Amino acid sequence: MTGFLVAFCALIGLVIGSFLNVVIWRVPRGESVVRPPSACPSCHTELAARDNIPVVSWLLLRGRCRTCGEPISARYPLVEALTAVVFALLALRFDATAQLPAYLYLGAIGVALAFIDLDTKRLPDKLTLPSYAVALVLLAIAAGVDGTWGFLVRAVLGGLALGVFYFVLWFIYPSGMGFGDVKFAGVLGIYLGWISWATVALGGFAGFLLGGVVGALLLVTKRATRKTGVPFGPFMIVGALVAILWGQPVIDWYAGFALGS
Repeated sequence: MTGFLVAFCALIGLVIGSFLNVVIWRVPRGESVVRPPSACPSCHTELAARDNIPVVSWLLLRGRCRTCGEPISARYPLVEALTAVVFALLALRFDATAQLPAYLYLGAIGVALAFIDLDTKRLPDKLTLPSYAVALVLLAIAAGVDGTWGFLVRAVLGGLALGVFYFVLWFIYPSGMGFGDVKFAGVLGIYLGWISWATVALGGFAGFLLGGVVGALLLVTKRATRKTGVPFGPFMIVGALVAILWGQPVIDWYAGFALGS
């Protein structure tokens, strides 16, 4: 059952990833994600169904438009494949439980927001703010199915805690991060809090750790200066996903190390 579920979620991830490419391109520009249909970015020819199969079409066309022959960015299949991998890992983590749909949504919105932040250095309210309602509704359904209402309460408190923490950091040093990061921190806190308070701490810390390591590498390789603005959203998202997927072994290891056992 687990193998089938993982494969199924990976397939769904490919399809969702194809849609996320539209979201990543259009939402920052204030365009509809429904109309017009997907088209070649160069000649604007509407894509036929056979040219819109996730990953496969790009490979068969060798990364070029069938009509005009212009290159099509490799980022399109990358987003699709990455979403599939994230969905598969989340299926492995949560199996066929009522909480899985909530975390699949986090995986999808996380991929979209990470790429949007890399492109525009902002996290759009159109995606972050509705995510509060989606997260709470999906997790409330999971709580109702499993009778884990205490998890839902902790999720709400986790979202509040991480949101307030980011707000304090932003208030003290507003040039250090965007306010969009503050708004999205509460969403991540909800998902982390559902699992445990230790996961909230680990997910929050992992984001800063990853950001610090990458920032240091950029400075050392002279690809950035101390004044270069680096989007923090991707680090927040990756840090949270790492804590969700593999946080418990890390927490157990640290507890054993701290207690000397």
